[in-house]
Amino acid sequence: MVSASKEMVVYCFDTLLAHYNSEETPAPAFDGGQHPLFVTWKKLVNGGEPRLRGCIGTLEARCLINGFKDYALTSALRDRRFPPIQPKELPYLECTVSILTNYETANHYLDWEIGVHGMIIEFTDPADNTRRSATYLPEVAAHEGWTKIEAIDSLMRKAGYTGTITESLRKRIRLTRYQSTLFTMHYSDYVAYVKTTRGSPPSINGVKSVKEY
Repeated sequence: MVSASKEMVVYCFDTLLAHYNSEETPAPAFDGGQHPLFVTWKKLVNGGEPRLRGCIGTLEARCLINGFKDYALTSALRDRRFPPIQPKELPYLECTVSILTNYETANHYLDWEIGVHGMIIEFTDPADNTRRSATYLPEVAAHEGWTKIEAIDSLMRKAGYTGTITESLRKRIRLTRYQSTLFTMHYSDYVAYVKTTRGSPPSINGVKSVKEY
């Protein structure tokens, strides 16, 4: 099984820097393969809790190299919940890559474990018969401190459901659970990695070096 790795996070940072600098992305230091994947960007400010700045991925298997290149940019620049990440934010960013594995159809909406499984829910909105779906990665419910029902209810809202959440509606959810491997790296660790492996630190056009912050 392919696991998330440092080199995959480096490639996501490389991709974002190359976009800002209008350069070609350096070749990745990992092999391809087909897996569902996500890229998550968070921003650290004044030593506080990292704040989400973008998280987008695919539940379908994608070539890892093309997938991380695409979703590094999509999650940083086109997550509709947030303004695009600006070059000046890079020194404060951390990036997490997730590779999703072990998809299983759950027996019911509570048939998953907090901190172990991510969930994909699918259900029909009783108000207009719309099919709705949404997902949370395995770490989300544990990070938020939710119970299973709180996580499911939040996920239904994420799917766009605005009506009353009832137990009978929860029981009609089709839930697919999955697991993931992930790797997280802060920009300062990325800078150190690049300096060690390539001989000089990365630079961002128009942004002061990280030492000046």
